[in-house]
Order: sequence, then C-alpha cells, then structure tokens
Amino acid sequence: MNAKVWLVGAGPGDPELLTLKAVRALNQADVVLIDDLVNPAVLSHCPAARIIPVGKRGGCRSTPQAFIHRLMLRYARQGKCVARLKGGDPCIFGRGGEEAQWLQERGVEVELVNGITAGLAGATQCGIPLTLRGISRGVTLVTAHTQDDSTLNWQALAQGGTTLVVYMGVAKLDEIQAQLLAGGMAAATPVAMIENASLPQQRECRSNLLQMRADALAFKLQSPAILVIGEVAAGVDAALQSQVATG
Repeated sequence: MNAKVWLVGAGPGDPELLTLKAVRALNQADVVLIDDLVNPAVLSHCPAARIIPVGKRGGCRSTPQAFIHRLMLRYARQGKCVARLKGGDPCIFGRGGEEAQWLQERGVEVELVNGITAGLAGATQCGIPLTLRGISRGVTLVTAHTQDDSTLNWQALAQGGTTLVVYMGVAKLDEIQAQLLAGGMAAATPVAMIENASLPQQRECRSNLLQMRADALAFKLQSPAILVIGEVAAGVDAALQSQVATG
C-alpha cells in the first residue's frame, strides 16, 4: 500500500461542522494523531483507529513538532492510513503547509482536508458577518503568537479597512490594544471576544478597542478565544445603523 497521510481539519469544536470529506478520511484511518483542541466527539467517526494525542497548547507542555513528523512518517511507511486531526483548518495557523511539505519531501502522499476555522464559526454564531457590503469589504486573519516572537505590522492592520480576526491573542490583549490605537484605529471600534467558538460553552463579550482589555478582565476571558475587531463586531443592525448615521 502506498504511504499516505490525511491532514484533516476538525473544525472549531462542534462535531456537526465536520465536512463529509473529513468524515470519510477518519473512517479510513488506521491511526489518528489528534490535537488538544479537537472535540473528542469527532472520534466517533474512527472507532477502529489507534488514537495518539499530540497536543500543542500555548503555556502548556507540548508534543515536539519533530516528533509528530516522525510519527506520521513511521506509520505511513508501515502502509497505514494516517489522519493528522487538527482543530479548525489545517492551513489556518495549523502548520498544515509545513507538515505537508515535510512529508512530500520524503515521498509520502499527502491530502489536505479543509475545516471550518474558529474565526469564521465563532463570529457567525454571534451574528457577526466578517464581511458586509458597504461596511467591510474584506477580512484579515492574524495570530498574535509567533514562533520567533516577531511583531506584526499593527499600523498596517489598523489602517487596512478590513475586519480583523485575531487568533491566540488572549495573553497579548495589552499589546494588541496599544498597537492598534497607536496605528490609528478608532478607540470606539467595536470588538467581539469569543471563547470556545461553536461549543455549547461558547461565551462572547462585546466591547470596543479602548475598553476591551478591562472588559476581558471583568469577563474572565480565557483561551481558546478569538477577537473580531471592526464595525461588523457590533452586529449587523448596529453596523448598518452606524453606516446610515455617518453616511
């Protein structure tokens, strides 16, 4: 059997948001390497597979990426169907591109299976369309946590005119707030902070750029959470009313 690895997006948490292709890949899997943020209920689609936790969480003990690479390669070369199951989408801050390249360089066939990313699902379930005609003509997805601790060009993001969705930003709310204000983003810009997107325990806190840090503390915001920053974060009705008032 030819070596093959599926890099599967499990979505943000709600098992019903799995794609049919993800379900098919899991049904075929002999081995599943599962991330921490994947809802265990998803594993009902691979009852016969060997499940190997390979979690990576900020501030917690994590499985080294090199070890995950070697595991995928080992099982694929044994002729097993391997599913690398990731929260959200494997290519949205999920290292899917890195893993695919590493495996392909070693002669392993790779298939990427998209999943719904938390920034989209969380916003939608809070009544926030990330784009809205006449108000937001685009959306920018960024992560506040980088491998090399490099700094984003917050000034460009502040002036970009798109809805800004920030992943892994809970620990850096002070920096995000300060940088966006310094970059020229209006203090009254609506902000939605969404915790545990799409899960039954999902919570949301609505605020604005000036107040978001204080409101997050009062709300006791915890990871995993995403930030939606822009006029649409106030909700459709409020965004449209604001457009009429300023138009």
